[in-house]
Amino acid sequence: MSWFVYALVCALSLATADALSKKALDDNTDPSIVAWVRTGYALPFMAFIIPFIEKPELDRVFYVATLMAVPLDIIALLLYMKAIKISPLSLTLPFLSLTPVFLIGTSFIILGERPDRSGFTGIVLVVIGAYLLNVHTISEGFFEPFKAIAKEQGSVLMIIVAFVFSIGACIGKIAVQHSDPLFFSVVYSFLLSFFFYLVISFRTKHFHSKAFSRPVLFLLIGILITIMIITHLKAISLIEVSYMVSVKRLSILFGVIYGVMFFKETNIKERLLGATVMVSGIIMITVF
Repeated sequence: MSWFVYALVCALSLATADALSKKALDDNTDPSIVAWVRTGYALPFMAFIIPFIEKPELDRVFYVATLMAVPLDIIALLLYMKAIKISPLSLTLPFLSLTPVFLIGTSFIILGERPDRSGFTGIVLVVIGAYLLNVHTISEGFFEPFKAIAKEQGSVLMIIVAFVFSIGACIGKIAVQHSDPLFFSVVYSFLLSFFFYLVISFRTKHFHSKAFSRPVLFLLIGILITIMIITHLKAISLIEVSYMVSVKRLSILFGVIYGVMFFKETNIKERLLGATVMVSGIIMITVF
């Protein structure tokens, strides 16, 4: 298969995992439980990859970067699940488009990477797309679509998630540079799940009964997250990361479509248009 097919499967797997996560959350499941499920239930399947990885030479930078990334991802996942629980997928997932926008600043500060002109064009497109998500409110005033974002708690939380992800991506890149992409992905999955378990099990009553209360649904989520990780790694082994990530971000559009198909979300035309423009901005930032 070509890199595009792997990246497309990656995007579809992520969007489907998000939709199933919202299904679990709509059944009044604790968001922290579903957040852990996305890491914990993937581990049995990730374990099959272990025989195929080689341990690279590791240094202090790898260990420091990895341990710094874990709490950031825990915070981001908790906020991620809370966001899609309290707000529509079509008003939350598009704001993940802000991750590469924030990366322009965080990568410059942390990694010393400088953006080019296409990056700024991409920012403009993402902002326009965000405006279009609530464009029906424009009759109340020109700035109402932006004000509507602030009024939607899930949208605000996902903006925070995008910012945290941008920091985590920079730190993760450092860890990968001092190890190996496949090795880091597998080892990090186990570390993240373990520390996540420690945090959630201490703060959640009857954690174990809740974590195994929906075995079929949770297993499906775990399988989809595993497929997402594997196809992500396979795609970036065949093509430049920027191209792969651009296709992977189609998960945002798939998520918006799932929102109307399975959760009867409204104003779908403007939200799909806004999400499409935001994804176009991502492509401008990452590819050109």
